[in-house]
Amino acid sequence: MEDTQAVAALVDRCLGGDGAAWEEIVRLYHRRIYNVCYRFAGAAEDAEDLTQEVFIKMYRTLNSYDVSKGALVTWVTAIARNLLVDHFRRSKHDRLTDSLESAPAGHDKALTLGEQLPDLGPSPDAGVQTQETQRAVHLALQRLSPELREAVILRDLQDMEYREIAQVLRVPEGTVKSRINRGRAELARHLSRTYKQVN
Repeated sequence: MEDTQAVAALVDRCLGGDGAAWEEIVRLYHRRIYNVCYRFAGAAEDAEDLTQEVFIKMYRTLNSYDVSKGALVTWVTAIARNLLVDHFRRSKHDRLTDSLESAPAGHDKALTLGEQLPDLGPSPDAGVQTQETQRAVHLALQRLSPELREAVILRDLQDMEYREIAQVLRVPEGTVKSRINRGRAELARHLSRTYKQVN
């Protein structure tokens, strides 16, 4: 849970020109925003670019943040969501026209930040299974429609409350719950197909 007073003080310091305060804000939210971008965009390079765009937009509009209207994390997640929607619209045409030949041969997908962390699990097999599960979930997420994907990511991967998600997506809480339920159901179907193909 975010300490609103501490965050408000950080924002005030940043607006006053304190570079260390901005670095602290970036440190606090970078991993969360990167993970949202990666899960939505599907590629590490795109996620890095989008994360940078989010923080540039955040820096430029920080003076419009109003602590009385909600947590900074909700506000910055809304910025990320809007940029991701724009990115999806821009890249939709590119994805439709890209041919299979344009994909670089033998290029492995970059690992998420979570996959880059050292494995502290009990055995190498457990680590492999965890990475395979993460990849399967990531691929299944890419098959969801953008509106279902963002709802599932914000709730299940970012642990946001329904109220916060409703603020970010600018839809009623009932719509948020419906999208999460539909998204989870579709995700489960995609994952069950994946595991049936493997076994």
